[in-house]
Amino acid sequence: MPRVASPGRFIAFEGTEGAGKSSQIRRAAGTLRDEGHRVEVTVEPGGTALGAQLRELLLHASEVPVPQAELFLYLADRAQHIAQVIEPALAAGALVLSDRFSASTIAYQGYGRGLDLETVTRADAWARGGLRPHLTLLLDCPVRVGLQRARGHDRFHAEVEAFHERVQRGFHAQAASEPETWRIIDATQSEAQVQAEVLAAIRSCIAQS
Repeated sequence: MPRVASPGRFIAFEGTEGAGKSSQIRRAAGTLRDEGHRVEVTVEPGGTALGAQLRELLLHASEVPVPQAELFLYLADRAQHIAQVIEPALAAGALVLSDRFSASTIAYQGYGRGLDLETVTRADAWARGGLRPHLTLLLDCPVRVGLQRARGHDRFHAEVEAFHERVQRGFHAQAASEPETWRIIDATQSEAQVQAEVLAAIRSCIAQS
């Protein structure tokens, strides 16, 4: 199928552990490519070579970074990610599907770790240089359900349930403040129903371009 000519659109997938972001991104990317769209799938942290090294430090290092250091590592990953992957893909007219972006920093380091929200928000805005997703999809499920589903073994999965509850509140607070660019999708539905809602939201976003 020939490529669909359209301006680039940036779509972020967000959610707590075990919400199904990664599998839903893969399925959506495959369908959209079949429809002729140019699709770039990426992830934070780790969407660049530098980011892969930062991801290892953030998720698996033997020395756990303090919350402020953790924030700066995520922002370093984001700045590199935008410059090296996201902006070039958007300029080429791609649909960029990112497994996490700024909303995760606000939710995890702001709400979860308890860092000052204004400081975190301003630091993130500086790191991303004004770039914002055209659409943010929040795959939402009860924290306990997500943790039971989660297959990862990094230090975030090991956090207490109360931490993940704060993170979830952070996502919902952001969604409530920007309803025009956020869509909340019930991730406890069947995978097929979740996929249908994901694709409907992305297609609506594309149609608005």
